[in-house]
Amino acid sequence: MSQITTVNPATGENIKTFTPMDKNQVNDLVRKAKRAFPEWKKDYEKRRSYVYNLVEYLKKHKTELAKVATSEMGKALKESIGEVEKCAWALEFYADHGDSFLSDEVLSSDARKSFLTFEPLGVIGSIMPWNFPYWQALRFAAPCLMAGNVIVMKPSRVTMQSGIEIEKAFTESGMPDGIYQTVVGSVESANNLIDSDVNAVTFTGSTNAGAKVGERAAKNLKKCVLELGGSDPFIVLDDAIIEKAAEGAVKGRFINCGQSCVASKRFFVGKNIAEEFTELFIKKASQLKVGDPMSIETDVGPISNKEGLETISGIVEDAKQKGAEILLGGSEIEGKGFFYMPTILKNIKPNMRIATEETFGPVAPITIVENESEAIKLANESEFGLGASIWTKDLAKADKMSRRIDSGIVSVNNVVISDPRIPFGGIKHSGFGRELSRYGMLEFVNLKSVRFYDNLTHHHYVE
Repeated sequence: MSQITTVNPATGENIKTFTPMDKNQVNDLVRKAKRAFPEWKKDYEKRRSYVYNLVEYLKKHKTELAKVATSEMGKALKESIGEVEKCAWALEFYADHGDSFLSDEVLSSDARKSFLTFEPLGVIGSIMPWNFPYWQALRFAAPCLMAGNVIVMKPSRVTMQSGIEIEKAFTESGMPDGIYQTVVGSVESANNLIDSDVNAVTFTGSTNAGAKVGERAAKNLKKCVLELGGSDPFIVLDDAIIEKAAEGAVKGRFINCGQSCVASKRFFVGKNIAEEFTELFIKKASQLKVGDPMSIETDVGPISNKEGLETISGIVEDAKQKGAEILLGGSEIEGKGFFYMPTILKNIKPNMRIATEETFGPVAPITIVENESEAIKLANESEFGLGASIWTKDLAKADKMSRRIDSGIVSVNNVVISDPRIPFGGIKHSGFGRELSRYGMLEFVNLKSVRFYDNLTHHHYVE
C-alpha cells in the first residue's frame, strides 16, 4: 500500500506522511475491540462517566483540535472550533439521555409479559469523510458508545491526523483501552475493516463509494448505515421574508466552503421576488472574507484538495458553456492553495452538470419558478433526497409542501442543520438508515423481543 500524505489546502504544502495499516493490523484492532466489549457494555453509568470526561477534554482542547482540522482540510478556524463544540454537545446529550432511549419498551400481546429490550451489537466499523472530520465521527460515536458498542474508525486520508486526534482524546480523557481505535489507511484499509470481524458498518461519504461499501457489507451479512451525498433544494416563495432568506442562502451554501452533504445546492426562487432576492444574495455573498483559514476573521477557506477544486471549476465551466450567467465569482483564485471564489449563477438548464451533480463547493445556481408546484417538481428531479429548505410566511403552505418533497429532512425558514435531538439521514441515493436522536442510537442495537407465557399458544399453525 502506498504512503498517505496530507496536504494543507491553503498553501498546497505537504503536512505529514502516514504508513497505512495492513490487513493483519486492522484485524488486531478489531480483536482488541472484541476483548474490550464485554466489560464496556455492562454498566451505563460507567460509560456516562467516561463520556463526560471526554466532553471536558474536547472543551478544553477545542482550539488546538480545530487547528489540526483547518490545516488538513481548509475549514475556516471559527467553523472548526464550532465543530468541536458541537461534538461535545452531542456526546453530552447522549450521556444525559441515552439510558431513557434504551429503556425496555412494554409490548401488548397474549403473553403474560411482553417487552422489547435494546442490546449493543458489538464492534462497529466506521468509515468517515474529511469535510467534518470531528463531527461526522463523533455524532455517530456518541450514541453508538452509549448504547454499549465499541468502535474501530477509519478516517479519510485527507484528514488522517484529525482522526488520530480523536483517538488521542479518548485515551487522554481516560477512556478504557480498545473502546475507540483508529485505522490508518485508505480504500484498501476500509475494505479490510468491512471484511474483518466487525458486527456492523457505518459509512459517510459519496454515493458511489457508499454503494461499494453497502455491497461489501451485504456480502458479509453485516448491518450497514449509509449517509451519502445530497443536492438540497432551497425554495424561496413569493411571500418569504427576503432578508432572512438571503442570509440563509449565504449560510446554507457557503459554510464549510460549500463542502457539506446538507448544504443548499439548488436554489428555486419565486418569480415575483427573484430579482430582489438575487441582488441581496449577491450583496451578502460578496461580503464574505475569503482567505487564510487560520485567521479567525476568515469566512471561507479553500477547497479541501486539488481534485475537488478541479471538479468545481469543471462544473462551472460546463454551465458557462451551456448558457449560464455568472452573477458573482466564477473562477479559481490565483496564488497558493485551492481557493475558489464564492459563485452565484442563473439561467440554469437541465443538461448542465450543476443541475444534476452534487456540487461540493461554494457555487449557487439560481432557477426562477412560477409557483410552489414547479419548485417541488424541480426539487424532486434529483437522484438525491437528503435535505430541503422552504422559505415562506405561510406555515400551512410550508407544511403541505414539506410532505411533498422527497427528502429525509425539511427545514422551514432555516437551513438544514444536524442536531443530536433530531433524526438525520436521507432517501434515494442519499443513503439509508438514520443518525442522531433516539432513532440513530437504535440503528446499532439488537431489538430483542421477550415474552413470558402461561400456556402454549399458536396462531393458525403459522410460525
